[in-house]
Order: sequence, then structure tokens, then C-alpha cells
Amino acid sequence: MSRPAVDGQLAALAGEQITCSEFTYRRGTEVFGEGEEADYVYQIVSGAIRTYKMLSDGRRQINLFHLAGDMFGLENGTSHRFTAEAVTHANVRITSRSSLLDTIAHQEQGQASLLSLVTRNLQHAENHMLLLGRKTALEKLAAFLLEMDERLAHPNVISLPMNRRDIADYLGLTLETVSRAFSILRDDKMLRFDGQTQRQLVLLDRGGLAQLA
Repeated sequence: MSRPAVDGQLAALAGEQITCSEFTYRRGTEVFGEGEEADYVYQIVSGAIRTYKMLSDGRRQINLFHLAGDMFGLENGTSHRFTAEAVTHANVRITSRSSLLDTIAHQEQGQASLLSLVTRNLQHAENHMLLLGRKTALEKLAAFLLEMDERLAHPNVISLPMNRRDIADYLGLTLETVSRAFSILRDDKMLRFDGQTQRQLVLLDRGGLAQLA
């Protein structure tokens, strides 16, 4: 195994270097599957990962988009509750769950950081539940864009790693509905697209989006 420097959430949890390996996943490659043993913890070095469930009717419900620096795969049971898959080309650092938890057990700072991580995950679950319960597509999309804006530290141009199908599956909407909502926000001068892919956009009216959300 390689031993790269541990940073971000892993460093906060471990408080020191722990044995890690770094893997590269091509876009669309599965990192782990729902129901598989949760023996490892993951941190994104670059790129993006989505975690999702396949519903009984064949639809996909995306639970979360994990971005650079985020840690994922730390379960409260022995198996994964979601499938994890690369949204883009992604470099991911992997460490043993048991060694990470053993290290945390002997460090007060690590225990506090673990509690903070669990709390943030609970807050996200609550926020996502509220998001899915919103009545209109515009409200959902506005809330999603503000979420991404905050997570990316309010850049001048937001570069979305996910496509509109991903956004639809995260918001519980159809692809067509998401596309219409984007067009409405553009026509209302709340955002503009930067480039041909429409994955790069500028938020022109954060206040207006906040009122919608």
C-alpha cells in the first residue's frame, strides 16, 4: 500500500497519518455496491462520486454528491446502504475502517471530529428530506443550486460535475422538468450559462434563489 499524506476529513478524524491507498475510478465506475461489506472508508482527492439506491420501480434515487475533500462509506453497520459510483474521473483515497476507528478511539480530537461528521450527515439527510418534499421544481432546483454554491465556496462560475439526469434523480424530478426549471431561472435572469455544455453557470440573483428555496 502507498502512504500518501492524509488531509481534510481523514486528517481531522485520525489526527495523524494512517495507511492509505489511492485509486482512480473512471466516470461511471462503481466504487462499492449496496449491501457489500463496509470494510473501507473513502475520501475524494479529485472528481465527484454519487451515492444512490435503485427503487423497486426501477427509478434511481441519488442520496448525495460527494466532492473533493469529502469522506464517504463510513457506515453504522457492517454493510453499505447505498451504491457509490464515479460521476466524473475521480481519484479516491481509501483506508481500512477498522484501523481508522482504532486510531479515533485513542484520540479525543478524532472522536470530536467523528461526532461532527455524523452530525453533518444527519443534517444533510434532514435537508434532503425537506428538499424532496418541496412542492415545485423551481424550489427544488433553487435549493440545489444554492447548496452547490455553498459547498463550492461561492465561486464566480459554478462548474457542476453532474449532468441533468443526475440532478433529476437527486431532486426526485424528471429530466424534462429539470430542463424546464433551468430555462425558467435563466429567463428570469437568476442565472446564466457559461459555455456550451450548460454545466458551468453563474448565479446572478442569489437572493431571488434563496426566496424560491
